[in-house]
Amino acid sequence: MLLAIDTATLASGVALATADKLVAEIILQTKKTHSERLMPHIEQLLELGQVAKEDITAIAVSIGPGSFTGLRIGLATAKALAYVWRVPVVGVSTLAALAYACPAPNSLLCPLLDAQKGNVYQAVYRWEAGNLIEITAPRVIAHQDAIKELKEQPLPVMMLGEGAVLFQEAIVAAGSPIELAPPHVILPRAGSVALLGHQMLAQGINDDAMTLEPLYIRRSEAEVLWEQRHGACV
Repeated sequence: MLLAIDTATLASGVALATADKLVAEIILQTKKTHSERLMPHIEQLLELGQVAKEDITAIAVSIGPGSFTGLRIGLATAKALAYVWRVPVVGVSTLAALAYACPAPNSLLCPLLDAQKGNVYQAVYRWEAGNLIEITAPRVIAHQDAIKELKEQPLPVMMLGEGAVLFQEAIVAAGSPIELAPPHVILPRAGSVALLGHQMLAQGINDDAMTLEPLYIRRSEAEVLWEQRHGACV
């Protein structure tokens, strides 16, 4: 049984899954911080799923890109539990997990997350023979440029994620072939992190709990401000 944790965005999610079955999942989006609700949700999830801590054989965690604070909370929790329970941990791309939740084989899937100042974290995926294939690697791009690029695609394009919600007016205005994903798949799901985590582990992919780091892509605003005030390190 695998435990999945996703705190990369405003939504907080935890899930339990076997390799071919989603056993239980809790997703919540409130004003409380992830640090307040994550551990209580894990305890509740284990109780609801009737799963003992000893039954957990691995942990999957969403590693970003996304909220710097949220990523640190989720990753720290995953590392601590992996160490205490002595189980492997695997880091899953937040953007890939978003795309995984949308089984649209004849479309391009474009998850977007807010990267501030009109920019988005973006990647592009496509389903091929039942496998999720990365077409464009995660990057930071102005949301207008992302929309402009995808407007030229011959295939339908499904926009997902908090960035799609944030810039939905521009997405809707762009029209065909771009469209906004429906509400039930537009936000991250820990269940997708869990199932992707199982796939990665089956492929022999796992991470060192001591060295696994978030996929930030860009520096935090605090780092940028510090450098502006103190100068870049030589």
